[in-house]
Amino acid sequence: MLIVRNLWVSYGDIKAIRDVSFEIRQGEIVTLIGSNGAGKSTILKAVSQLHPSLSGLIELNGHSIMGTPPHQVVELGMAHVMEGRRVFPEMSVQENLELGAYTVSSSIQMKQTLMKVYERFPRLLERRKQLAGTLSGGEQQMLAIGRALMSQPKLMLLDEPSMGLAPILVDEIFAIIQEINHKDGVTILLVEQNAHRALQISNRAYVIESGEIVLAGGANDVAENPKVIEAYLTT
Repeated sequence: MLIVRNLWVSYGDIKAIRDVSFEIRQGEIVTLIGSNGAGKSTILKAVSQLHPSLSGLIELNGHSIMGTPPHQVVELGMAHVMEGRRVFPEMSVQENLELGAYTVSSSIQMKQTLMKVYERFPRLLERRKQLAGTLSGGEQQMLAIGRALMSQPKLMLLDEPSMGLAPILVDEIFAIIQEINHKDGVTILLVEQNAHRALQISNRAYVIESGEIVLAGGANDVAENPKVIEAYLTT
């Protein structure tokens, strides 16, 4: 579904991503693991075309998307839930969700998708007229994910979905991610500070250090790697 080859990304003179290659097959959950500043979020932004790449190849379903405007990437079936939720605080919950459906041309289809989102997130239905900025952190994260689902994506990029949430809400968010993957068939590329939980729900994983992939494999194998345990799984 997604192929990334020899990707280089910079911020000015700083080479943030260096010769990174990975792929995601349809139906998988793949996680990127690494310390803060390793380049994980930059990779997601490069994939969704929110940040330009110096060189490399990014293919979605066999077609290059390098240089494609981000809104067109959404139309091609990719949704990016960015770190920090990024909801529109002065708009209602429902208005935020409806904005996520700007690629859906059928009003009937949009309403059907909205009902599905409300079924998955009952709290959003209860608060549909409430300003998004007044929601709790967990509710805002649900809104951000729900807004992405409104575009009916085939591939979803999730950047730190559990950051800043209470443990009970972390459990709920991870359960939602698995449900979106298993029931809706949405392929997921996940960046998550909670490496232990991310590996538990993932098929495969890549470890990023200083903008480079240093380890790749099945999620269970990566979780059992002594260096990964020492660096990311020891509390």
